[in-house]
Amino acid sequence: MEHRNANESSLVTVVINGETRQAMTEPRTLLAYFIRENLGMTGTHVGCDTTSCGACTVLMDGVPVKSCTVLAVQADHHALMTVEGLESIGGLHPLQQAFWDNHGLQCGFCTPGMLMTSTALLRDHPEPTETEVRHAISGNLCRCTGYVNIVKAIVNASQKMASEPAEV
Repeated sequence: MEHRNANESSLVTVVINGETRQAMTEPRTLLAYFIRENLGMTGTHVGCDTTSCGACTVLMDGVPVKSCTVLAVQADHHALMTVEGLESIGGLHPLQQAFWDNHGLQCGFCTPGMLMTSTALLRDHPEPTETEVRHAISGNLCRCTGYVNIVKAIVNASQKMASEPAEV
């Protein structure tokens, strides 16, 4: 049996925001740092490293995960979506626009995690109630807003997205 040095780098391949990317990383590297440092995508924020705040939330195979507690090697050959993946041709994603229009952010630190959690929510529940929105974002902390405008923004985005024609 061959033993691997704990510091030996591993090649990690992910499909991130629709693009296949590879990078070498140590097996102990957290996914949040892999995304930020190895792939150069800094939209994913690191706030606590303990799953308490949710600022680092990304979608892995469509499921929200707190990337501060997932090892990069665990994401090998998985599909990831970060806040950078929400960018639309010609403008903001309707969810991003709703956060802007409804003042759903102040300092903006929690916003990437809120947006990613909300993306999964609206995909699975296109017309959530305020209670469902509050439950969905309960793992994401915001130290500035009090959540009222965040919830308002998510509900507003769901209404706007429901009234838009479906993309082909």
